[in-house]
Amino acid sequence: MSTVPIKDLSRLCIHTITTKPWSIEEAVRHYSESGVRGITVWRDALRNRNIKQTGEMLRRYGLTVVSLCRGGFFPNVDLNTRKAAFDDNRLAIEEAYELGTNKIVLVCGADPAQPLEESRKQIFDGISALLPEAASAGIKLAIEPLHPMYADTRSAINTISQANDMVKSLNSSWVGVAVDVYHLWWDPSLEKEIERCGRNNLLLAFHISDWKSPTTDLLNDRGLMGEGCIPIRKIRSWVDTAGFDGFIEVEIFSSEYWKQDQSEFLKKIVTSYKKYA
Repeated sequence: MSTVPIKDLSRLCIHTITTKPWSIEEAVRHYSESGVRGITVWRDALRNRNIKQTGEMLRRYGLTVVSLCRGGFFPNVDLNTRKAAFDDNRLAIEEAYELGTNKIVLVCGADPAQPLEESRKQIFDGISALLPEAASAGIKLAIEPLHPMYADTRSAINTISQANDMVKSLNSSWVGVAVDVYHLWWDPSLEKEIERCGRNNLLLAFHISDWKSPTTDLLNDRGLMGEGCIPIRKIRSWVDTAGFDGFIEVEIFSSEYWKQDQSEFLKKIVTSYKKYA
């Protein structure tokens, strides 16, 4: 099990949300110039743009479009709201296809007005109904379990074990798991469940950032790698051992970093990636 730091940037992917103040045109130019080779596009970055042409632009700059973020938010007590969410996920599949990626990350959603068990059932039913269209478009769906602090509205899938179990029940090669260290670093079953992912070829994505202590905001105070208490390199070694050789995706929500010069922030991302990933 290797814990050797990564010296090159061939596996480095950055989410557009990480450098939120930049337009996608600015982001792609700066990422490429910095040696970054992958980009995960958040759907807000595509607003009012020709998506197919945007994908072509990303590839001209030498970037692999790793995934589209995000689909999901299936559960709701209101049937019409659930139908609207399903339609939005169908649109996300179309957008991913036009963009030229083969993966959508799912933030599955929850509704505090109903039991978590019902939200999980609605998530299962929503993904199950979506799978035929995803498969037809060649798009894989990555279920991302979120930290339990988000179980009220953002996701009723809160452990990697729950995600693995749901993927097993869905029984499709078009659905798998996204591992985000920010959400899962605390889980005592993490190594075992990552190994389970690898054994069943279910590990579709690996996201990194750090948990600052103390944190000032449960959503928008993520840290650069090395700024917090997550054993990122250890978890990365588990992911590597599980057979994952895809991109390592930096996904940082930070009100503080969004205020800073994004070019300087990007330099810090590259430095911390090499040192701590």
